[in-house]
Amino acid sequence: MTERKKEEIVTFKVDQTLWDALRGIPNRSQFIRSALRIALDSVCPLCQGTGTLTPDQRKHWQRFAERHALRKCDQCRAVHLVCAADVAKET
Repeated sequence: MTERKKEEIVTFKVDQTLWDALRGIPNRSQFIRSALRIALDSVCPLCQGTGTLTPDQRKHWQRFAERHALRKCDQCRAVHLVCAADVAKET
């Protein structure tokens, strides 16, 4: 017999503006699940979505930043990390 995974129910509060925006969506549950998956795939690997670094993470970041820089892509305008060794190869 195949065992079916139990789905969990999650509830959360929203303000009136968000509720008004969600109200017109036909399948809110599917929409919210999809939005959460997309958001979780985009979480910063360093701060893990908190938006801040711990003092220890900051020390590691400072060491990393000594050999890496932020650069804006000429084509898509996205800011991304580049290794100093790669920049040296370009010049």
